[in-house]
Amino acid sequence: MREVFDRLPKGVSIGQVFSLRQTGTIVIVFLVCLFLRASVVQSKESAGVLRKESIGLRAGTAKIDITPEKSVKMAGYSSRTGLSTGVHDPLSARVIAFENNGKRLVLVSTDLIGFTGGTAEHFRKVILEQFKLEPGELFLSAIHTHAGPSPTIDEKEGHPNNLEYTKTLETKLIEAIRKSLNDMSPVQIGAGVGYSPVGANRRELRFDSVGDSSIKLGRNPYGPTDKEVLVMKLVKPLPAELSGQAGDDTIIAVLFDYATHATCLGGKNYVISGDVLGLAEQFVEKILGQDVIAPAFAGASGNIDPWFRVLPEFNTEPGWVPEPVLLGTMLGEEVVHVLRDIGKVSGGGEINPPDEGRIKTAFATLELPGKPRNQITMEKDFPATSLNITAARLGDIAFVGIGAEVLTEIGMSIKAASPYKHTFVITHCNGSAGYLPPKHLYIEGGYEINSSPFAPQAADIVVKQATEMLCGL
Repeated sequence: MREVFDRLPKGVSIGQVFSLRQTGTIVIVFLVCLFLRASVVQSKESAGVLRKESIGLRAGTAKIDITPEKSVKMAGYSSRTGLSTGVHDPLSARVIAFENNGKRLVLVSTDLIGFTGGTAEHFRKVILEQFKLEPGELFLSAIHTHAGPSPTIDEKEGHPNNLEYTKTLETKLIEAIRKSLNDMSPVQIGAGVGYSPVGANRRELRFDSVGDSSIKLGRNPYGPTDKEVLVMKLVKPLPAELSGQAGDDTIIAVLFDYATHATCLGGKNYVISGDVLGLAEQFVEKILGQDVIAPAFAGASGNIDPWFRVLPEFNTEPGWVPEPVLLGTMLGEEVVHVLRDIGKVSGGGEINPPDEGRIKTAFATLELPGKPRNQITMEKDFPATSLNITAARLGDIAFVGIGAEVLTEIGMSIKAASPYKHTFVITHCNGSAGYLPPKHLYIEGGYEINSSPFAPQAADIVVKQATEMLCGL
C-alpha cells in the first residue's frame, strides 16, 4: 500500500485513505489511485516522455549535429562583422539524461558560445514545458567557443541566417533530449581527476612608457588557474548472467569539465570550429569509438584563456600542428588517461544500493548587487543583476551550474567548500549574465571587471548560495 500512497496526488492524504479503509471502501480507493496514476502517466506521455519511477540509476544519451548549414554571424568578437566562410570541424549538441526513482537530471552541452540575448530563457522555457522538467533538472550549457554561430531570437537586429539557425537549433535540441529520455537503461558511474596546463591566466600586468601599470588581456603564467580535469564515465553493466566472466562493461559516455575559454582562435578567424574544448570532445570520441559521446563543460574560466590565444587562423604551415588542435588533443588525452584510471563505478542496476545513484536538484535566481557595464565606478542604488544557479547531486558527484562567465577563483572556492568528493562547476549554464569576478580583483580593474554587471560583493554571495544549495541536496 505504501507504493499507492506515494502516488497520491496533492490534496489526497494518507489519513483520508485510512478513513475510507475503515468504512470498508479500500477497494474503491485502490481503483481511484490506479485511475489517477493512469491519468498522470497519460499527461506525461503526451509530452513524449514518461517519468519512470525505477529504483537504480538509469541514463540515456544523444548527440546531434548543430553545424550551421549557411554562412552565419559568428560570436565572441565585436570587431568581426562578416559572415563565416567555412567549417573546420563540426559542432554538436550532446545530451545525457539521468533518472532514478522518478527524479531526473538532464545535462546538455552545446558547441556554442552560450545562450545570450534572451535565448537561454527562451530555450529553457520550451524544454522545461516540453518534457515536464523541474527547473533544477536542466543544465543547458555551452562550451563557449568563439568560433561558432551567434544564436539569436532578435528579429529586428539578428541576421536572417542566424535566426533560421536558432529555430533549427531549437528543434534539434528537443529531438536530442527526447531521444536521451526515451532510451534509458541501467548505468553505473565513476569519477576521477586529472590535470592539464592548457589554460593560462590571461590577466597580464603591463607598464606603459611612463611606468603606469594596467591589467591587459594576455598571458600571466604566474596567475591563478584551476588545472583540474574532472572526468565522469558512464557504463552499461554487463548482464547478470555474464557478471564475472571475461569482458568489460560498455562505456556509453564520458563527461569532462575544464576551466578555459575556447579562444585559441580570434576575431580574424571566420571558420567554424569548436576550438579547444570542441576539438577535445572530438578527440575523445575518436579514441573511444563512435558509440561513445564526450560532452565538455566549461569550468570557471572568465580569466582563463588557452596557452595560445586569439590566433587569426588555423596554421597550415607544413609540419606545424595548429594550436587549437594541439591544445584540444592535449586536453583530450588527459581525459582519456583519467578515464582509464577510474576503477569503481556505482549507481545502476540491481547490484548497487539506490542511494548510490540518488538524484536531487535545486534552482535559484539571485538578485545580486549590480553596477554599470563598462565602468569601474559603483552607483548608489544601481539596479540588481539577476543570476541563475543550478545545483544537482548524482550519488557522490555534484554539479553547480552558473549562468555567467565566472572567474576561476570563484569556481575553486565552490569546489573547496563542496561537501561532495567531486564537484563539476559548469559556467555559461542556464543563463548569460556576464562576467562575475571576485571582490579582490576590483582594485586591479581590467576587462573582466570593467565589463561586469556585478558589484564587488556579488561573488561572495554566489559562493555562499552555491555552497548552501550543495549542502541541502
